[in-house]
Amino acid sequence: MTGWELPRSVTVAGRPYDCHTDYRDILGLLPWLEPAPGPEAPNREEGWYVALALFYPDFGGMAPALWPAAAEAMADFLAGGTAEQAKPGPRLIDWQRDADWIVAGVNRAAGCEVRALPYLHWWSFLGWFAAIGEGPLATAVAIRDKLRRGKKLEGWELDYYRAQPARAAFGRRAGGPGGTARQAERAGPDRRREEDGWQETCGLTRWPKATRCGR
Repeated sequence: MTGWELPRSVTVAGRPYDCHTDYRDILGLLPWLEPAPGPEAPNREEGWYVALALFYPDFGGMAPALWPAAAEAMADFLAGGTAEQAKPGPRLIDWQRDADWIVAGVNRAAGCEVRALPYLHWWSFLGWFAAIGEGPLATAVAIRDKLRRGKKLEGWELDYYRAQPARAAFGRRAGGPGGTARQAERAGPDRRREEDGWQETCGLTRWPKATRCGR
């Protein structure tokens, strides 16, 4: 796959497999790759299994031995066909919680209401997403990155965080609903393993190495 194409299929073990390519289909499967924590949340392997079933129309006929390769092909497609980063960064965007900010930015970049389009290839959506400039999403991402790296927030950033802490910084002790402005101001580095954030934009991880899906 190259950036000059809009593929409707991916190659798994030398064979092309059709896949769902509309951006709404992809956004629908992303939560299964990064499920919200909780007692009912699926484990990583189960989440990837569901995502594969949503991505490949003919997944039911795919041999289990091909699932890891199919997951790699899906992950490459979700990343826009680009090569994996050597040292992936942590996840700074939540496609579900940040949906309104993402839509506003993508609409501005596209010059139209993308939700009204009957079809939009995921890579076209990613191109407009990458063109999002200044706005609420960029501000939140900058704050999240500062908190991750343990950098002190500027005065206006701290005010922004105080106004909506749960959205400004998700997934850490200083950014959850129980966080405080003082914690945000003095936040230390995020200690999550780097491999837990495979692709910064999509917030994905690779197919679990110890695959035991006996379905």
